[in-house]
Amino acid sequence: MKMPDPYRIKMTEPIHLVSRSEREAALRDAEYNLFRLHSDVVFIDLLTDSGNGSMSAEQWGAMMTGDESYAGSQSFYRLRDAVQEIFGFPYVLPTHQGRAAEHVFFSSEVKEADVIPSNAHFDTTRANLEWLGAMPMDLPAACAGNPDSDCLFKGNMHISQLATLLKEEGDHIPFVMLTITNNRVAGQPVSMENVSRVSELCKQFQKKMIIDSCRHAENSYLIQQRDPELADLSIKEISRKIFSFADGMLMSAKKDGLCNIGGLIAMRDRDLYERVNQLLILKEGFSTYGGLAGRDLAAMAVGLNEAVQQEYLAHRIGQAEFLLKQLQDRSIPVYTPAGGHAVYVDAGIFLGRKFNFPGQSLAAAVFLEGGVRSCDLGSSMFGGSGFSLELLRLAIPRRTYTESHLTYVADVFAEIARHKDRIPDLHCIYKSPLLGHFTARFANARQAHCAEAGVTNRFPYSPGTGSSSF
Repeated sequence: MKMPDPYRIKMTEPIHLVSRSEREAALRDAEYNLFRLHSDVVFIDLLTDSGNGSMSAEQWGAMMTGDESYAGSQSFYRLRDAVQEIFGFPYVLPTHQGRAAEHVFFSSEVKEADVIPSNAHFDTTRANLEWLGAMPMDLPAACAGNPDSDCLFKGNMHISQLATLLKEEGDHIPFVMLTITNNRVAGQPVSMENVSRVSELCKQFQKKMIIDSCRHAENSYLIQQRDPELADLSIKEISRKIFSFADGMLMSAKKDGLCNIGGLIAMRDRDLYERVNQLLILKEGFSTYGGLAGRDLAAMAVGLNEAVQQEYLAHRIGQAEFLLKQLQDRSIPVYTPAGGHAVYVDAGIFLGRKFNFPGQSLAAAVFLEGGVRSCDLGSSMFGGSGFSLELLRLAIPRRTYTESHLTYVADVFAEIARHKDRIPDLHCIYKSPLLGHFTARFANARQAHCAEAGVTNRFPYSPGTGSSSF
């Protein structure tokens, strides 16, 4: 018997599918970058799962009693206690979001020309390191590049490559990072064995191991479901075991903190804590608020505990598995198995011909067809990073959409598949050096030709008889 959603709806927010002509105009005005769209023209928003989920009644209640004291806020101590219970780190510093945690920690511990290995750095992590003149190195598992492989832990770090890098570049490596789940590799989990082996290498070479933990609960659930030796442990027990191997963690609480804003830095070493705390006070705020209101600290404390609940995670991961199956049933190529927070369409295979930015072109088509916003995770976001998959990410916000919404998304892809030969190739006409995908601008060949002739351009589809046909 399939269990229903583990919540009942207490408040709703209306959504509206604007006309195709309005979507076309919005896409053109945004210069085909979906980050630049106004949210009121988006029908189903799968751009990201970061900070746009629904908070619980208990979280809203905690916000009403948040302690707004500048120093020594009781909301902070509730947050600290939650972090210590779940992760086991004695020293805790809040930040306003994950990239702030990265910036403060890296600014303290990274210097120019340092090398930072990871199973795969995501966009803000990579950019924060490059800003400091360091070199982020991606060492994904050998099976990560195969979307059809039946490997259950494609998020793992490549152990032999890490060992070689530590031997050759050890003097330039201040710490090793491990991202769970691995967003760059289709949200795939990291196994407990891999965490342990990375830790062993770090100890052997006397390096700290730092975990990017924003989706740790999803990773722990997937370990529970895929590793028979750990199937009898609770999510909290698995997470606690994972972090027992680590020296510290960075976290965006906008994911598995179930919050709209917030981040964390936590560690074991007091000297490290003192160094990082100095920069936190300088750049984010005092140690017990870190750039957040007390109400946000309170909501984070509750959210961290809700995120490790079995019923919540079964529903959460179940939504990703449901959407993946709906797409497979419509013959849409996807990265398998389903990861924790998103489903990834193989844009390169789907389009079937060479594109400059397959994921970006497909994302534009998906929005135009059905008002669904998604995100390229291929050459538009990570061009030149050495990982060649051309993926389109459909990130599912937490506790926000139902199966009917996800079925609609799959139907949009099925409609596009009937006319995919008409999807144009986009060309990048502007991109900043760091995190350029947020502000990039695109055009297509027809636009360029019409611009020379002084003609206003349209995304070159030919609408048919229905609102979602070409």
